[in-house]
Amino acid sequence: MSLADTDLPPAAEAPRRPRGRPRKTADERDDGNRRRELVAGAARLFRQQGFAATSTRDIAAAVGMRSGSPFYHFESKEALLGAVMLEGMQGALQRQQAALAALPPGALPRERLGALMRNHFEVLLGPDSDFIPVMLYEWRSLSTAQRGEVNRLKDRYEGDWVPELQALHAQGQLGADPVLARLMIFGALNWSAQWYVPPSGRSAKSRSRASLDELTESALKLFLKEPA
Repeated sequence: MSLADTDLPPAAEAPRRPRGRPRKTADERDDGNRRRELVAGAARLFRQQGFAATSTRDIAAAVGMRSGSPFYHFESKEALLGAVMLEGMQGALQRQQAALAALPPGALPRERLGALMRNHFEVLLGPDSDFIPVMLYEWRSLSTAQRGEVNRLKDRYEGDWVPELQALHAQGQLGADPVLARLMIFGALNWSAQWYVPPSGRSAKSRSRASLDELTESALKLFLKEPA
């Protein structure tokens, strides 16, 4: 008699596996947040101490991680530096495009340039603004491939300014060549990261404590002639 002829109880069905991707554990769900904390903490320390003087142990301690934990997210300190600049530029570009999209249809070139300047001051001086100084002073520490990636984003970011500068030049409000004007405007605006003090900061009676709106208006007056 074969086993097929015996009166055995039916085998229990194997539990069905849920369709789609398996659910993430709590630790896995937190990976994105921890990575963002790591990039922000690295940007802050790279700005304060310099890239060479900052160790991965310093970065891990600053965000409450174990000393080897950064390597779970980044293969090296150089890769982390690249992420600081790359993700910083990605965020800046998204915010800039949102600022332009928020303008009313038919906004004048001067208004559009003002929106670009105001957003750039926010990028430079607002929360999570450490990546710009890191870009300015740690550029040589990037690999050639990393520079290429960041440059592509930077070119897109600065490219949004070109039509407005060209239009203002054609209207006679911008006296300088638009290409040179763009370089000089970015140089002047970027330097504000070195001297600016928020209005809620120290009680010094310095114009460095102006609001971002006041900085924007001053920059427009500095580079543009009043419309006729």
